[in-house]
Amino acid sequence: MSKLVIVESPSKAKTIQKYLGKDYKVTASVGHIRDLPAAKLSVDVKNDFAPKYAIVKGKEKLVKELKEMVSEADSVYLATDPDREGEAISWHLATVLNLDINEKNRVKFNEINKTSVTKGIANPEKIDLDLVDAQQARRILDRIVGYKLSPFVSQKIRRGLSAGRVQSVAVRLIVDREEEIRAFKAEEYWSIDAKFSAPSSKKVFSASLTADENGKVKINDKAQADEYLARLDGADYIVDSVKKGTRKRQPAPPFTTSTLQQDASRKLGFQGKKTMKIAQELYEGMEIKGVGTTGLITYMRTDSLRISEEARAEGNEYILSEYGKAYLPEKARYYKTKSNAQDGHEAIRPTIPSLSPDKVKDSLTTDQYKLYSLIWKRFTASLMSACVQDTVKVEISAATEIDRNAGKILNFSASGYSVKFDGYTRLYEVSTDEEEEGESVLPEIHESDKLKLKSIDGNQHFTQPPARYSEASLIKALEETGVGRPSTYVSIVSTILQREYVVREKKQLSPTELGEAVVNLLKQQFPNIVNVKFTANMESDLDKVEAGEVDYIQMLHTFYDGFEETLAKAKNEMSGVKIQLQEDVTDIPCDKCGRMMVVKVGRFGKFLACPGYPECKNTKPYVVETNAKCPVCGGKVIQKKSKKGYAFFGCDNYPDCNFMTWDKPTEELCPQCGKSLFKRKGGLLVCLDEKCGFEKKAERKKRTKKEEE
Repeated sequence: MSKLVIVESPSKAKTIQKYLGKDYKVTASVGHIRDLPAAKLSVDVKNDFAPKYAIVKGKEKLVKELKEMVSEADSVYLATDPDREGEAISWHLATVLNLDINEKNRVKFNEINKTSVTKGIANPEKIDLDLVDAQQARRILDRIVGYKLSPFVSQKIRRGLSAGRVQSVAVRLIVDREEEIRAFKAEEYWSIDAKFSAPSSKKVFSASLTADENGKVKINDKAQADEYLARLDGADYIVDSVKKGTRKRQPAPPFTTSTLQQDASRKLGFQGKKTMKIAQELYEGMEIKGVGTTGLITYMRTDSLRISEEARAEGNEYILSEYGKAYLPEKARYYKTKSNAQDGHEAIRPTIPSLSPDKVKDSLTTDQYKLYSLIWKRFTASLMSACVQDTVKVEISAATEIDRNAGKILNFSASGYSVKFDGYTRLYEVSTDEEEEGESVLPEIHESDKLKLKSIDGNQHFTQPPARYSEASLIKALEETGVGRPSTYVSIVSTILQREYVVREKKQLSPTELGEAVVNLLKQQFPNIVNVKFTANMESDLDKVEAGEVDYIQMLHTFYDGFEETLAKAKNEMSGVKIQLQEDVTDIPCDKCGRMMVVKVGRFGKFLACPGYPECKNTKPYVVETNAKCPVCGGKVIQKKSKKGYAFFGCDNYPDCNFMTWDKPTEELCPQCGKSLFKRKGGLLVCLDEKCGFEKKAERKKRTKKEEE
């Protein structure tokens, strides 16, 4: 063997091996080979926070194999992912494998194709120790907070709890939003909405009352609405003005990690974890018919809006050939990256802009195709011409002849638009509320036209509380407030759900009683830990460590010295204090003493316990019943959890009945045999009675725009 290349992922290794050929051996570390052991703090806080690393359990054999490969190789290249985490993995590899830290053996690929890989191998660099320090600082910070604060939270609320540095801030955002919703008081208001047709067209359009002779109208109740409707009885509706104009809608920039996760959630229904898993697959590469093995997108952990001039030129060439000169702007469009962005990599884009989704569809899974299509369209649209719209605003005066002569006139307004040139929208529509409310395409209307009233109504409305966060909007909030970084968004959301501080109801995230108790305790005793600005400043300090502007050990001292003092004070103030959580009482009697059992939450989820503890220590598994019946024996179908925490469904007569399924029970019955139907992934309703085999497509409810958001 002459040259050894070490990457993180086996699939990435497979792709790169094909580019480099037989003179190279490409192998994978499968992530970190060394980390802080979980059994203890593993950080010597008295010795400048010296980390005590150890080989990750189960990787001893892999490390031995890597050492043998290194001993046989003439040269070694470390080609882990091009970010802080990847740099730290390369550093750990170099340390464990006894490679020279000062040697130029670090190679980076922002995209995995033959050109980038060969260029990267030809231009190795030294390991960037500033990036390594930034990753170490984050790891040590999170370990200190987790291992010092979690025991305190567990002692005061419930055994087995943990408190994370960034995750706690995310839970606080959700708790604060819930408090806003509870405190919100709805206010009633009314609108007067009319439908008209113009003399030149039979097309009906809508307009709303906006003003009276005294100025802008605000209708607070039905009585006021009825007064206006009475004034409009027998009124004439005359067009006072028609204002026409033109506006341009510019395309959105190519994706960053945050915007990709948000759009994939809104448009594809993907959770962040799924989005990033598929994006990783697209980045690492696969065999594409007619192209060969290639990575399809650039590195997917980025906060930059920058794209290479080479990619811009290729994208422009594709647009010119497919859509024509009109779809390219006269002047190239450049997007400004946020001031607090790391800007380490390009925006997320296709590695080969001319490789449209249709050309790769047969080589991808359905989900890979959907995500690639989203990324490709967003990038291509970002290079295209603006959408040009013709706008029109119509002002209508309404009054009876007597009122008009007396100057008592009511004003209605209608606005609309038509597309003059579709531009980028021919390919991609941004899933946000950029369109004005109530706009539609209006018929041809002229000044002085007398309109025909089709209908007029007073409509009651109520102001709405702020919406709960969805995963997409929470990630957006984290990005806007500077909490977390592209590589951490998914783990933040996954962690707070896994710890049951937050639950997902449909697509909304709401805090549990446990989550609120933890946040309130931290707000009271450790205000900085759940302070958005404080956490954002720490993220900024980590960026400064990466840039070589701040010493990471000094940064850790600045945080820890104050944290240790606060922790000691909190322990003293809350000595003997225990926060009681409300427990849900069930109708299930205790087998031993007859008391009604309560729902408790332990390290492994919910369980039933006797409230008579410690006199009675009886416990039972917590069972979630469904309305479905077992297709085998007719027993109740209940929800269970596998050892890895995945939900599945089985018969409550187990072990006498071994029925189980991953398909979700429904309340629908089979039209052929009358047994319960189950819903499979993809929306297929099936009867699981082997003798029946009935199946049909489930009806899909069309979601409103508000529900999608």
